[in-house]
Amino acid sequence: MPEAPRSVRATLNYTVDNGIPPDYWFYEPDASVKKNPPGTDVREVAIHDGWPQVAQFSLDREGFELHDFEGRFDQFDDDDSIARQFYPQVIAHVKAHTGAKRVVVFDHTIRKRLPADLSQQTTVQRPAVLLVHSDYTERSGPQRVRDVLPDEADTLLQRRVAFYNVWKPLYQRVEELPLAMCDATTQQDGDLLRMNLNYPDRTGEIYVLRHSPQHRWIYFPQMQAHQALLLKTYDSETDGRARFMGHSAFEDPTTPPGAPKRESIEVRTMAFF
Repeated sequence: MPEAPRSVRATLNYTVDNGIPPDYWFYEPDASVKKNPPGTDVREVAIHDGWPQVAQFSLDREGFELHDFEGRFDQFDDDDSIARQFYPQVIAHVKAHTGAKRVVVFDHTIRKRLPADLSQQTTVQRPAVLLVHSDYTERSGPQRVRDVLPDEADTLLQRRVAFYNVWKPLYQRVEELPLAMCDATTQQDGDLLRMNLNYPDRTGEIYVLRHSPQHRWIYFPQMQAHQALLLKTYDSETDGRARFMGHSAFEDPTTPPGAPKRESIEVRTMAFF
């Protein structure tokens, strides 16, 4: 008989569905504000090794794929070089694996193990997100197109648009805080909870997930720097394909003591078809 896929048991931070939209504040609100933070429903789940089935995963079905990344780049400490040299490689990668006619990169984040204190973070360097979430919602996806491409948005939004994150290690394999993906075929629309992101000058929104025993979690242990995950975080199509895919970093209980700290980059793109 074939060997069963390996899995680990680890905790993921889901969000309680109490009928009130959860919120996250990027500044300290007035003392009268009653916060409703996400991630307070901590659940132990099985997270399955995706390597035995890596060729079978589909962006339009499970919501993610893993491929070798053809480009080569090693100047991740230089934002200008990332934009000039790495972004074109990301665009080529997304086009090759999605068939998109046009791909636009709109930002990137270097993920490391950093303090949760916002004062210790920058706009580019952020800690790994230990929260089950998907980056865009039914409303914030189209709004992002309008924000990034205001002169073209009305025309572009008449056709299919999808957002893909390209997630890859910087220089060495990932041995701690790997990324787990929720198979989108095991999510229900009702599992997605809209969360407000409160900034001093605006309010954005993403989805966080309430727990369901139906969720099937996948990860790729020991990802190498020449490999990249494609994560679908929004799709305008409503024909049954994956539209929003829950994901989260997690503390892998099999990480050996003294393992190198995870360093990865997440590049966010919008693709037009």
